[in-house]
Amino acid sequence: MRVYLPCTLPALARVATAREFGPAPLTGYAVTPALTEWYASGDTEELEYVALTEAARASLRMLAADRADGVKVAARRVVVAADVPDEDVTAGVDLRERARVRLARAVPMGKLAAVHVDDPSAVEDVEAAIAALPAADKGDEDARFAVDGAEAHELMWYATQEIPDLID
Repeated sequence: MRVYLPCTLPALARVATAREFGPAPLTGYAVTPALTEWYASGDTEELEYVALTEAARASLRMLAADRADGVKVAARRVVVAADVPDEDVTAGVDLRERARVRLARAVPMGKLAAVHVDDPSAVEDVEAAIAALPAADKGDEDARFAVDGAEAHELMWYATQEIPDLID
């Protein structure tokens, strides 16, 4: 099963050092039965894009949490795509997050398929989204617009061999 794992650049560096994405349990996003049922008209590619988008939203929240903890982290969302055995994945039941899954095991580097990262041109909008998240969560429409501004940026695709270049 293809799973999209939210990440940050510092976390990606830890993955490269440890040679695995972990520790388990992990939260990821994938094409689940609930997502397929909800988005009945979508083909596999569209459904995978929805799961990738959900993982990018989770990455934005990881960036905000790092900032709140005083960690200096580049304002670039990161999503790692991995191919994992179906038996390692449990689909969520929360209807608000139809694509959310839990992974029972860490993911070895050899199972990583690609990395998706914001282009540096998105940094300004991602910064604004990080700052706006608390207000957006409280229903502020202007803040929600700022968060959506980050989501308007497509993540760039990188091969796993490019991870060292991304984390330098």
